[in-house]
Amino acid sequence: MMYKPNFNQRKAFRFRRFARKGYALFACLGHVVTIGVLSVATLHTAAATHADDVKVVSGTDTNAITDNTPDKEATLDDVEVTGSRAPLALGQAARMVTVLSREDIQAAPVQSINDLLKYAVGVDVRQRGPIGAQTDIGIRGSTSEQITILLNGINICDPQTGHNAFDFPCDIADIERIEILEGPAGRVYGTSSLVGAINIVTKDAGGKTADVRLEGGSFGYLSAAGRISGAVANSSLSASYTRSDGYSRSKAGALNSDYSGFKVFYQGNSQLSKATGRRAELGNALNSQLSWHAGLSTKGFGSNTFYSAKFDEQFEKTTKIFAALQGEVTTGKWHFRPSIYWNRSHDRFELIRGSEEKVPFNYHRTDVFGINLNSYFDWLLGRTAFGAEFRNEDIVSTNLGEPLSDPFSHYKVGLNRSNLSFHLEHNILLKRFTLSAGFIAVKNTWNQMPFKVYPGIDASYRIGDNWKIYASYNSSLRMPSFTELYYSVGGHKADKYLKPEELHAIEGGVKFNTTHFSAKASVFHHHARNMIDWVMDTRETEPVWESVNHTKVNTTGLEASAILHSSLFTLHLAYCYLHQDKDTEDYLQSQYSLEYLRHKLTASLLLHLMKRLDLSVNYRFQDRMGSYTTVDGEVKNYHPYSVVDARLSWNADTYSIYIETNNLTSKRYVDYGNVPQPGCWVMAGARYHFNL
Repeated sequence: MMYKPNFNQRKAFRFRRFARKGYALFACLGHVVTIGVLSVATLHTAAATHADDVKVVSGTDTNAITDNTPDKEATLDDVEVTGSRAPLALGQAARMVTVLSREDIQAAPVQSINDLLKYAVGVDVRQRGPIGAQTDIGIRGSTSEQITILLNGINICDPQTGHNAFDFPCDIADIERIEILEGPAGRVYGTSSLVGAINIVTKDAGGKTADVRLEGGSFGYLSAAGRISGAVANSSLSASYTRSDGYSRSKAGALNSDYSGFKVFYQGNSQLSKATGRRAELGNALNSQLSWHAGLSTKGFGSNTFYSAKFDEQFEKTTKIFAALQGEVTTGKWHFRPSIYWNRSHDRFELIRGSEEKVPFNYHRTDVFGINLNSYFDWLLGRTAFGAEFRNEDIVSTNLGEPLSDPFSHYKVGLNRSNLSFHLEHNILLKRFTLSAGFIAVKNTWNQMPFKVYPGIDASYRIGDNWKIYASYNSSLRMPSFTELYYSVGGHKADKYLKPEELHAIEGGVKFNTTHFSAKASVFHHHARNMIDWVMDTRETEPVWESVNHTKVNTTGLEASAILHSSLFTLHLAYCYLHQDKDTEDYLQSQYSLEYLRHKLTASLLLHLMKRLDLSVNYRFQDRMGSYTTVDGEVKNYHPYSVVDARLSWNADTYSIYIETNNLTSKRYVDYGNVPQPGCWVMAGARYHFNL
């Protein structure tokens, strides 16, 4: 079985048997990434139960076998393996990656990817609206601008603003898994992955099947989706529609948190050439394949008091188009994975809904074009990966950028910048020890910056059959968004001379795993320079939000989790603590980077009540630092809050029926100042799967 990831796509593959021949799967695996399996119903970040019992050897040590298996061939449970620049087997992992599987996603009481990520303890999900209307997501104290978002390994970050980063074209039912890498990921995912990355991997076409889903519930919520797979070659097509009246009204009694959105997504793959015979067994023949995806996401939503507490009838409409073509060529020990992609975004913001004559609307159109190549080869000293990426970002707008030489339509200003990067990485794989080191060199045309190098190194060591220790040092950077550089309207004052953000991080941890119990703990420290934030000086007569570079911000944190599971239940507890040494003065308010979660606690219980009846209960506690100013000018601190979600489902072979409750206790809270979140939200739904 060949490993078939695309560039930066941690494409999973499964194996059930392996042999110690020179061309066997385990003999050709490499690279350093630790794999976890996060059950959303259980919030599980441990590996598969028996995964660490396998001792994986490098291609240069084909005579080594597992300590517990005297035979030359062993039978394993279904084990999922992921990789980054080059693939790595689970047993040689050195860096923690949280993986949310398809089964976990289906079992969770959520309606969007945004909601799903609330249960990851190191992830900060700040909602302005439910069901995916608008959500800012950070990792380990970061802002939404400081992480990389990928779709099937393709960087789909929006250079206009991180607020729109999670406008995915695929429905939650299209997703095979979600991968979360915490900490700087420059040499793995390139620029913009300052504090981490989230990769959404969609399902393969599979056989000729069809799926339908229908949901309804509180506040006029309705969602319908369908997916057809395998009807045309190795491809699939899906579409979904979601709407809601919203949970609040403006002072004038109009809708101001309503939502309506449509998505369509098409993907496929083709085997261009396939090696056969003895040469295929020896790995000397040519293999090549091509895969692609294209999608559209459009939504309009009442933005309530999203951007200004004085206006409660704001509205926003976004439309995004995604297209990517990815290939893979394997010949002998060489692997080449090129890709090319284009993303277009349209954004219209209305400060007073439907009243452009009172306040002009903001219009933005962003185009991102990229081409990259990731390659690796095996030799006597291990596995070496290398590659390059070119990415061009262009915006035309009513207020973001420099004056256009030829204005058109709504667009009077704009900006164009390009980013060029090269990466190199080498992996040394021994029986119990893994070492991976490399760097990325980056140059951007925006501020005429020269090439800058950001290194990283990961190491892990396995102790016995149940313990693993790991440590890492990594660094990365991020270029300012167009909004941070140029948004100087509506009480905001941007600085077009902002410097890029830089971050260096060290981390160490330990992991323990047995059949029915697993646990992990890690400690990390981030040293950041030129961190970008919007701050307000409340001493001013007419205060405005200004984009600034913080000189230095140091973040220290720890994460710990444990899981206990049996045939009747699964219980999981996880906790994350953060401390930043950059405290603002009482008269300064931070909008993003200094409003971090000091404490986050999550707990989950999955009960198998009957053969087909399951109950999952999820709890989270959050305590956020920072404050906000109300419409009346009162400064308020964020208050801790707890939320309980639950899901009861009947699961048959071809269908499932379920009822979900979000915020069971109807707790009133805010993730952002002056944007209240909904109380109890109840919905019911059904899914049906059938063969064509």
